[in-house]
Amino acid sequence: MDYPLGSRVQSELTQSQMHPVRALLIYITSVFVLGALIAPWVYWLVQSLADQFPSLRGLADSPFHRYVNRSLLIVAVIGLWPFLRSLGVNSIASIGLAKPDAPDRRRLARGFLLGLLTMLAVAVVAMLAGSRKWTPDLTQQPFLEAGGILLSASSVSLLEELLFRGTLFGSLRRQHDWRLALVISSAVYAVLHFFQRVKSPAWITWTSGLEQLGEMMGGFVHLGMLVPGFLSLTLAGMALGLAYQRTGNLYFSIGLHAGWIFWLKTLNLWTDPGPAGKGLLKVSKNLYDGWLGFAVSVAAFVAVCFLTERRPKSPDAS
Repeated sequence: MDYPLGSRVQSELTQSQMHPVRALLIYITSVFVLGALIAPWVYWLVQSLADQFPSLRGLADSPFHRYVNRSLLIVAVIGLWPFLRSLGVNSIASIGLAKPDAPDRRRLARGFLLGLLTMLAVAVVAMLAGSRKWTPDLTQQPFLEAGGILLSASSVSLLEELLFRGTLFGSLRRQHDWRLALVISSAVYAVLHFFQRVKSPAWITWTSGLEQLGEMMGGFVHLGMLVPGFLSLTLAGMALGLAYQRTGNLYFSIGLHAGWIFWLKTLNLWTDPGPAGKGLLKVSKNLYDGWLGFAVSVAAFVAVCFLTERRPKSPDAS
């Protein structure tokens, strides 16, 4: 029996697209391997440039794990478009970033405000409980660094929302129920955040990036880091994905994610661990590895239900 031309085209398109989870595994593996391999070369380049330009000396003195992180980010950005094409994505608008209109800008602002308020609540509780305290060398410098923090928060939230919500969640929900797609994509998002800080090697060789990456991934096997951290990040990912599902674009999700990162980085800049920095009210540098971080994720998930409007059901949002 012959199928209509439109059905045949759609069938061929579907068959030509790589399964989103398999494509993501290939993409992430490529990012890890290539990023780790180029990290020593980036390090050597910066050291060489710092000899010629003393203003780069501060960057040159950064610990090596930061070179690994930045190299991973560079490769991730370069490889993002080929990864999207492997999933059949031909435009950025199809994964939630159409040209923003006035409602989209309001969604972005509401998301950012929600991120700030939920993290502000954590900061207040942490200060009152003694798990955080004002840093003794607090000067005007933190205010001067606000621009850099905002830039970092914006770039990280944009990249992660494009990757995990727009691409992975968006692709999975075309093939499965959106609720199952939300859980799977959020769990993947959570797992990939368990990198730990490590000491820089005494000597940098061409394999140092791979060695550092292996040490940084040690957090995957520490139960104390996975609970409640994995639960917190999975629920946070579900809140971000739910916002995408309900609004039809990524602007609220990007705003919420950026608000979290901005205030967390600001909190780490302005405060230090306090005398009561353990137990249920622990607030570490990462936040998500404590139960207050889990409370933020719960509050954000509930708030998303009230602050985002339902969109008309689309064919790919089963």
